[in-house]
Amino acid sequence: MSDGDLAASVMGVSVWAPGLPGWKIARPVLAGEAAVTDIVQTLPVPSILPPTERRRAGPVIRLALAVAGEAVANAGIDPAALRCVFGSSNGDGLVVGSILEGLATAGPGERVVSPTQFHNSVHNAPAGYWSIAHGSRQPATCLGAHDATWAAALLKAMVEVASENEPVLLCCYDHPLPAPLDALRPTAAPFAVGLVLAPSRRGMPLLRVGWRSGHADVAVLTDGLDELRRGNAIAASLPLLVALASRSAGAHRVAFLDGSLIVGWEDV
Repeated sequence: MSDGDLAASVMGVSVWAPGLPGWKIARPVLAGEAAVTDIVQTLPVPSILPPTERRRAGPVIRLALAVAGEAVANAGIDPAALRCVFGSSNGDGLVVGSILEGLATAGPGERVVSPTQFHNSVHNAPAGYWSIAHGSRQPATCLGAHDATWAAALLKAMVEVASENEPVLLCCYDHPLPAPLDALRPTAAPFAVGLVLAPSRRGMPLLRVGWRSGHADVAVLTDGLDELRRGNAIAASLPLLVALASRSAGAHRVAFLDGSLIVGWEDV
């Protein structure tokens, strides 16, 4: 790491994936202190939403809101006061796939796309639901960058912390796509990560991020976690989550554009 790298304190962290349903269960697994559970976990109902919006929220929105809510709760910050960065490489493929199938099979003049489907299909739908739930008027950025989505969203959040001198919620998520979309973009399992990042302060874990040219070396993970990482673009965050869970200082590279991000963690 170098003096020119961006730095931020990690105030809250969360994760949701098969066998890792929330930070409380995931932390000892990621730290190597417990085995991955085989218990099937369902995504929690987003109780923060009003009843009407709650009924409209599908699996992708539930996935994003689950990690966003846990990260903010762990940080102890008012969610309405947080700037947000949401990232997904797939978006809501379940809704988009349903719309495309409806359009492809519709008869002449038949209306097959509902208003709910349409507004859930846009890339900023989870951020919109989050803002509605908390009455937030803070800026929210929603981005996608294919396999580099985690790196792009992390860099965007770190830049906002540095430039605005305010805490930022980072929420990244990807859900498997339905057939036939999955043939072109295989995603093995749902995965989402949430971080609340803030200007550096003593006593909090410190995250450093910098960009470098050159090849991105793959961090070493255990077999189960490595399989999860290879099956979901957002699971590129796993080396950082392992470091946070085990409180082990170090750094790793994440591929980004024609170079890589150096992502480091330390106690201060």
